[in-house]
Amino acid sequence: MTSEKLNDVLFYVLEKSIKCYRQFAQRNISREGIDITIDQWLILKTLQERPDAPQQEIGAVIFKDYASVTRIIETLVTKGYLTRSIHMEDRRRFALTITGAGINAIKCLQPVIIGNRKLALEGISKEELAAFTLILNKIISNCNP
Repeated sequence: MTSEKLNDVLFYVLEKSIKCYRQFAQRNISREGIDITIDQWLILKTLQERPDAPQQEIGAVIFKDYASVTRIIETLVTKGYLTRSIHMEDRRRFALTITGAGINAIKCLQPVIIGNRKLALEGISKEELAAFTLILNKIISNCNP
């Protein structure tokens, strides 16, 4: 019986690459002196694009469960990047608003985020990237019945 090595398993290597990228990206964000994590930035960016998104939708966009999104939002409010108030149309939920500090964090980090992606994809051709994206989308399709 042949034993499969973890580094030969596509999904292991994919998970490893994602973790490596997130650590790399977080180091570069931290060097900018802005007190924000990648997950916090993702929530701010999601709210910038979808200002009225409920927490469930935010969670779906950034692949986080409701409890995690709630904790991250609480941290963003504490840091002054978000304000939270009762939603005018649905009193069961909160209205989240990005503050000036939050907008500034998004603006300041945009070049860092773009630079992170550029460095991570260095040496990968447009054709390779397109093929890889196609393969990943096929895997997603295969796993979503």
